[in-house]
Amino acid sequence: MNAHDQVLNAAAELVSAFERNDREAYFGAFTSDASFVFYTLDKPLLSRDAYQVLWDNWRLEEGFEVLSCTSGNAFVSVQGDVAIFVHDVATTLRMQGEQHFSQERETIVFRQQPQGHWLACHEHLSAMPQRLPTP
Repeated sequence: MNAHDQVLNAAAELVSAFERNDREAYFGAFTSDASFVFYTLDKPLLSRDAYQVLWDNWRLEEGFEVLSCTSGNAFVSVQGDVAIFVHDVATTLRMQGEQHFSQERETIVFRQQPQGHWLACHEHLSAMPQRLPTP
């Protein structure tokens, strides 16, 4: 399997683990030094551990649960042992007993590991842009 397809598979596994609320598989898809930029937070998370702490707090304090997560319009650019994965993502979450739906655009940077598999080392989530008004 070529690198492009390996990255697509790694991304699909990451999204699937997120959708299943599989904490171990989801965070196992990231390097320990991964960084995360979410437009919903006031500062970046600069390690996988920092995100795990936030995730656990969301679960405990907010009742955070992923109900669905759908990826579309995927694009992969392999740059040697680094790959850039961009996709549109539609997510339904439950927090504080209420359902929330979001449509976002996400960039995930993957780095090929010495064993050959790909792990995410950076994730950047953006709100889906609003359409410009037509004249």
